[in-house]
Amino acid sequence: MSKKNAIIKGTFVLTATGFLSRFIGFFYRIFLSHTFGEEGVGLYQLIFPVFALGFSLTTAGIEIAISRIVAQKHSLHRHAEARRTLFVGLTMSFCLSFCTMFFLQKHAFFIAKNFLHDTRCTNLLLAVSYAFPFSSIHSCICGYYLGLKRTRVPALSQLAEQISRVLFVYGVCYLMSKKHMAPSVSIAVFGLVCGEIISSLYCVFYFSRKKPSGKNTVSKMQGTLSAGIELFRLSAPLTANRILLNILQSIEAVSIPSCLILYGLTNSDALSTYGVLTGMALPCILFPSAITNSVSTMLLPTIAEIQTQNDKMHLITLVKKVTLYIFTLGFLCTIGFLMFGNFIGNILFHSTLAGKFILTLSWICPFLYTNNTLISTLNGLGKTTTTFFINTTGLLIRIAGIFILIPKFSIIGYLWGLLVSQCLVTFLSVVFLRKYLSS
Repeated sequence: MSKKNAIIKGTFVLTATGFLSRFIGFFYRIFLSHTFGEEGVGLYQLIFPVFALGFSLTTAGIEIAISRIVAQKHSLHRHAEARRTLFVGLTMSFCLSFCTMFFLQKHAFFIAKNFLHDTRCTNLLLAVSYAFPFSSIHSCICGYYLGLKRTRVPALSQLAEQISRVLFVYGVCYLMSKKHMAPSVSIAVFGLVCGEIISSLYCVFYFSRKKPSGKNTVSKMQGTLSAGIELFRLSAPLTANRILLNILQSIEAVSIPSCLILYGLTNSDALSTYGVLTGMALPCILFPSAITNSVSTMLLPTIAEIQTQNDKMHLITLVKKVTLYIFTLGFLCTIGFLMFGNFIGNILFHSTLAGKFILTLSWICPFLYTNNTLISTLNGLGKTTTTFFINTTGLLIRIAGIFILIPKFSIIGYLWGLLVSQCLVTFLSVVFLRKYLSS
């Protein structure tokens, strides 16, 4: 199969399951907003910076490194080395996830009180900590298959995760309503853990059924040590970058409610506004990114393979075409959200504020979607330091918008800062890519 057909087929599979997963998730968000209210959704969203930080430490960098190394090994027909890379990476990720789980359980109250500024998040943090070990298994195996450009496992595991999460939460809430008990938002967090358990079990089951091709030398100490060094060399800067970026994103997330209070909102109103933004409006804007995320996911191993073969003209043509298609998609989405934003907010979410946010956020679509592709391209080329600089610059602008603009203009100030940051990330990504491709 040609590289072009592999990208198209992989993108189609990931997009189809991504859209189905997001379609389920879209109505799941509506269910959450109706069941737990805007404030409950705000509490639920408040723990995700901590979860994302833990995921970055335990899995994110290792998953990308596995995908890139496996793509290179596969192009050179070194299949046993590719499998060894997975086993070494999975061991590293699993050990880190257990350490993170125990740390979070021990310091949940301290983090909730001093970092999230709401002690009600303590039990939510305790619950979400159990997701890390299963998330490491799920992500590493998915990274392996993405490196092979076989999208069945990542796609179906994503779908299994979403369906099991929704069924768990809906089932528990239904049973509680029958007993006239008020459901707690912690149920949604346990649903997240349930989703990770099911998806990891599916990944392990599928991988264990496949016989290794070629001679298996995984048990050789020298080969394992070599794979560990190679994986650490690539994953360490990726992990450090993701951790630093998530710290900045965490500062961004927890500062929004605090700055809204400085503007004059009550604590409840600030949390509700934050819940509408992150739990309703942003997921809606990100809904079409199922396509762009799929393209970005397939681009990284493909670009790593092309770079290994030193085919620069093919690389330039591929990047130009994909970037043009994604930017056009973003522009069309902007028009769609401008036309139907109020309808989505009022009818689906029963929130006028959500409709206003969707209208304002619609302008970032061309830049937001294109940025995923450009950053993935740079990562595929091994330019992880460059992507760290670009993402950090964009985040610093957003954080500046929070502390400077929100106290004066309320949440609309953050949305302005978000638009400026996305435009700047697009500009910087294009500049660095042109510099590399023209050299």
